[in-house]
Amino acid sequence: MKEQDKNKINRRHFLKMMGVGAAAGTTLLYGCHSDKKQSSKSSAQLPVPTDKMTYRINPSTGDRVSLLGYGCMRWPTMPSPDGKGEIIDQEQVNRLVDYAIAHGVNFFDTSPVYVQGLSEKATGIALKRHPRNKYFISTKLSNFQNYSRENSIAMYQQSFKDLQTDYIDYYLLHAVGGGGISALKERYFDNGLLDFLLNERKAGRIRNLGFSFHGEVEVYDYLLASDIKWDFVLIQLNYVDWKHASGFNVNADYLYGELVKKGIRALVMEPLLGGRLTKLSDSLVARLKERRPEASVASWAFRFSGSPENVLSVLSGMTYMEHLQDNIRTYSPLEPLTDEEKDFLEETAQILLKYPTIPCTDCKYCMPCPYGIDIPTIFMHYNKCVNEGNVPKSQQDPIYREARTAFLVGYDRTVPRLRQASHCIGCEICKPHCPQSIEIPEELHRIDAFVEQLKQNTL
Repeated sequence: MKEQDKNKINRRHFLKMMGVGAAAGTTLLYGCHSDKKQSSKSSAQLPVPTDKMTYRINPSTGDRVSLLGYGCMRWPTMPSPDGKGEIIDQEQVNRLVDYAIAHGVNFFDTSPVYVQGLSEKATGIALKRHPRNKYFISTKLSNFQNYSRENSIAMYQQSFKDLQTDYIDYYLLHAVGGGGISALKERYFDNGLLDFLLNERKAGRIRNLGFSFHGEVEVYDYLLASDIKWDFVLIQLNYVDWKHASGFNVNADYLYGELVKKGIRALVMEPLLGGRLTKLSDSLVARLKERRPEASVASWAFRFSGSPENVLSVLSGMTYMEHLQDNIRTYSPLEPLTDEEKDFLEETAQILLKYPTIPCTDCKYCMPCPYGIDIPTIFMHYNKCVNEGNVPKSQQDPIYREARTAFLVGYDRTVPRLRQASHCIGCEICKPHCPQSIEIPEELHRIDAFVEQLKQNTL
């Protein structure tokens, strides 16, 4: 944490200039604690339509797909009866799935690795209670570690068992791009897996074949330039990543534009950038609310991601009923963004990026940590404090005392002591699994050093 350049405006003064008033005062001291159930009180008063969902047509199969897709990465969990970790709360999953289907959502996306390997089975149990022609199942070949032909085919076949289905509507090569073209070929080409999947599509056990992308653009271009017919591609698209993708990600305007050229439909992931586009500073929230007082902060991001006509469905990992209801409202029906609103969100993105956060999307691919560290929650707490101006640069910072208290109190409330960054030994087991290519141990050590400086008053 280097001392801030004196010629640069400090964040707190910047927020004041942006219009943060006395209402922000109550969040300064305790504003850095995690709030998983953020929702708009005004939008919560609006009815949830049952028959106005926006649908898009997939030209490959004629599927009429709901623009809101259910991402099954963040199913609700509860403590395990044996006291060891957590299990999925199946009753709540069933309730969410039933509500989604009743309100027009028909696309459900999962993976063998989601919710630490529990998602496909929970999703299958919930969906099996409905007629098979009422929904589309999307899952992935998540062969990140052992990509032998035998292991990969076994993973593919297990998905059918866990999902309790004899065909999969949308099947993906999962998170290609990391490791470059050599990794892509090892995972899917050299072992004959891609030929196997193409034959499975011919046989009808896969109805649509595509891939999800994170990483090196050469891999993306390579796959699109091949003679393989891709039915769809899953890309990260939101109003920040549209022109300002971070790390090894690629600007979404390029990714989307290439799909349009090829006539390939896009599925969208991370419309909220891992929740960061709902955890905005008070000034940015006020900026959005001034335009649409009754609309939630999240609705702006979902309208952005759903407005491009070539987008087939926008995936959202909705843990709570209020999230599901809010997103249904946004897409029932979709009110596409105007050009002026797109410019407004681009300006919002530029303001947000003045104070960079760690590009964690809370996907939990890095979990579980063998040393018990809650990596995503640590990063989420840090990002929230950055957005709220509670990350002092030095003791000379005019907001040092209140920001120090807010960061430390929020950190202890959010992350149990035994799961904090101080326990990271730098084993780097987590690094290869991060689709955002975050230097996870380095960031954990940086946050831990910052916490110690705050505790010891040596910043």
